Amino acid sequence: MPIDSQTLLIFIPIALALNLTPGADMLFCLGQGIKSGPKAGFAASLGIATGSFLHALAAGLGLAALIAAHPLAFEAVRWAGVAYLLWLALGSLREPAGALEPTEAQRSSALSAWRNGIFVCLLNPKVALFILALVPQFVDPARGSVLLQFLIFGAILNIGGTAINGLVGVFAGGIGRFLARNAVVARILRYFTSFVFFSLAAKLAFERR
Repeated sequence: MPIDSQTLLIFIPIALALNLTPGADMLFCLGQGIKSGPKAGFAASLGIATGSFLHALAAGLGLAALIAAHPLAFEAVRWAGVAYLLWLALGSLREPAGALEPTEAQRSSALSAWRNGIFVCLLNPKVALFILALVPQFVDPARGSVLLQFLIFGAILNIGGTAINGLVGVFAGGIGRFLARNAVVARILRYFTSFVFFSLAAKLAFERR
C-alpha cells in the first residue's frame, strides 16, 4: 500500500479543516450559486475539483522527476513548503473581513459554471503552490510511486473540497447573507485558517524522515 493508515488518519482531518476555510474556490462557488442557482453552484465545485486534480497531477509528475534526479531536492521542497505555509498563515491574519464576500459572477449554465471553475482553479498559482507545500510532507518516496501518492492525496482533498464547495454553491443565498452579517464569524475563520497553516509549517519543519 503506497500510503499507511496512520498517515491517512493525520491527513484526512487536516484536509477537511483546510476545505472548510474560505478561499477563492469557495467564494467562486458561492458567487455562482447566488447568481445562477444551485445547479450552477454545484457544477462550479466540480470544475474547481477538476482543476485541482490537474494541479495535483502536474505537481506529482514534477516532484517525482525531481526526486528521481536529485534525492536531496526533497529537502529543498520541504523547506520551501515551510516558508510558504508561514506566509499563508501571516496572510490569513492580515486578510480583511471583506475577503469573505462572494466574488461577482455572471449568470451561467451548469456547463459554463463547470468550465469556468476549471479555469478559475488552473489560473490560480496559489493552488499549485499550496499543493506543493502541503502534500510533500505526507509523501514517502520509500513507499513507492510519488506520483501515485500525490494523486491519492489530491483525490482526498478533492472529495472533501467538492462536498463542501458543492454545499456552499447549493445553499449559496443563505450562506452569503450569513457571512455578510457576521464579522465575528469571519474573524474566527481567519484565526482558524492561520492556526492550521502555522501548525502545518511546524510539523513540516520538525518532522524527520
